[in-house]
Amino acid sequence: MPALAMNTLFVGLGGALGAVARSLCYLVPVPEGFPWVTFAVNLIGSVLIGFIVGVAETNGLSDRALAFLKTGVCGGFTTFSTFSLEAADLLGAGRWAVAGVYAALSVCLCVAGVFCGRALARAVL
Repeated sequence: MPALAMNTLFVGLGGALGAVARSLCYLVPVPEGFPWVTFAVNLIGSVLIGFIVGVAETNGLSDRALAFLKTGVCGGFTTFSTFSLEAADLLGAGRWAVAGVYAALSVCLCVAGVFCGRALARAVL
């Protein structure tokens, strides 16, 4: 099988795994009023992708492993579109403060999560 087809297969397999993991997270009971699950999923995914990149930078990972883990698993697990919908719904409901906190925390903490994941990978390896 050509390399592109194999990488595409690995992305698909990782994406399926990530999407199933995300859907299972929504089974966890959380308090209403704030999109906790999406927030947590995106934060965990940000730390995870930072860790994966940190491993790749330190020890190297094959193109297929990166396709599976970074594009597939992390891409299937995290969800910018759901974050955007929930923020829009909060704004539409007139919950401006909650929407602002959600958006600011999501962006700031998820970017920080990538840095933390990279640092963790370097510390572990």
